[in-house]
Amino acid sequence: MEAVSAPILDHMAALADPIRVRMLLPLEGHELTVSELCAVLQLPQSTVSRHLKTLADGGWVSSRRDGTSRFYSMALDALDAGARQLWPVIRAQMGASAGADQDERRLQAVLQLRREKSREFFSSASGEWDRLRRELFGAGSALHALPALVDSRWTIGDLGCGTGETSAALAPFVERVVAVDRSEEMLQAARRRLRDLPNVRSAAAIDVRRGELEALPIAGGELDAAVMMLVLHHVPDPGAVLQEAARTLKPRGRFVLCDMLPHDHEEYKQQMGHVWLGFGDDQLRRLLGAAGFDDIRIVPLPPDPGAKGPALFVASAVRG
Repeated sequence: MEAVSAPILDHMAALADPIRVRMLLPLEGHELTVSELCAVLQLPQSTVSRHLKTLADGGWVSSRRDGTSRFYSMALDALDAGARQLWPVIRAQMGASAGADQDERRLQAVLQLRREKSREFFSSASGEWDRLRRELFGAGSALHALPALVDSRWTIGDLGCGTGETSAALAPFVERVVAVDRSEEMLQAARRRLRDLPNVRSAAAIDVRRGELEALPIAGGELDAAVMMLVLHHVPDPGAVLQEAARTLKPRGRFVLCDMLPHDHEEYKQQMGHVWLGFGDDQLRRLLGAAGFDDIRIVPLPPDPGAKGPALFVASAVRG
């Protein structure tokens, strides 16, 4: 009589090798390439690829292409109930090991390398930033998103404000704008732009702060709304940045995100410090949902005939 294998046993077999469990630990929270996984686990590419195939065949990981790169992540939500119950048990055992701790340290180094690649661009690009954006996306293209936000009583966060173009557009119409960027060069340009804005109620209406998007210098619930304009494709961990944005919002506070639709301009990674080649609808809904947002709406923007860059979208969401 032929033996019948229960699904839970198949899942246990897939996770019987410690290497595969070590792979899933970082992939549960991050999208990583094969080369990045090799760096985290300190294993050769052939070994990592072989174990990834086993995990993919078992439904434990999924992948998506971003230009010439392929990113892998854990697909726990797509697994059956038995697998979802099994994983926390295995994670609790393996996650406390010394090897997992070392993997986590190397993971943070990999993510830091992504950040450094982006910072190298911004440290020298502030003088050309406005021209580059106009050349790629058209003059004022990102400002199509703003009518969804304006309320004269609001405090709005401009997260990743760059040279302050969006803050300048918002400030005359709201109570206060909190503009945050990690690049001192960008902030200097923003301060120059915002210093003498007409029709702004007072000097206190514009608050420029230096800080990281992953650790915003904004109190929890300080903002009525927040905008992030053409920034998310520069950050190594979009999920963490969106969670931090949600933290700064009041309950039911609104978030508006403008960025690029998926494209194949691989050269942007070297020329302009891009980390991601745009974001697809399903991917963005997962990221926003995991960050605690609901009422998610994603709308492609009309293309600017003079723009040379990829098409853009606007996503709006509400903090749950």
